[in-house]
Amino acid sequence: MMNEPPRCECPESSAPAGPSAPSTTQVRLLPWTTTDDRPCLLITDGEGGPVSDLADGIEEMQLDIGEELLRHARAMHADPKVPDREFRFLSRRLAEALSDALRVARN
Repeated sequence: MMNEPPRCECPESSAPAGPSAPSTTQVRLLPWTTTDDRPCLLITDGEGGPVSDLADGIEEMQLDIGEELLRHARAMHADPKVPDREFRFLSRRLAEALSDALRVARN
């Protein structure tokens, strides 16, 4: 199906390895999901490529956003006049950033 993650055919499976088969197959969780929030996976030989490079860039951007949100949160905590609605908004953004960071860190 279109939204199904690709199947992993690891070297230890019964599939014959041809001369062009990669020596080690790796499955990488990508830093984005499908439209119905299912994980996107990349089957790779570990050598990199355009999709891996794109994923690396997005993961770096997600971590940068998290760091910026953390700096903003620290500044807001130092200001006693910050309205509650701004803290709630920041809390949602921090939760999103933490979710992105955990997704990257766990894989």
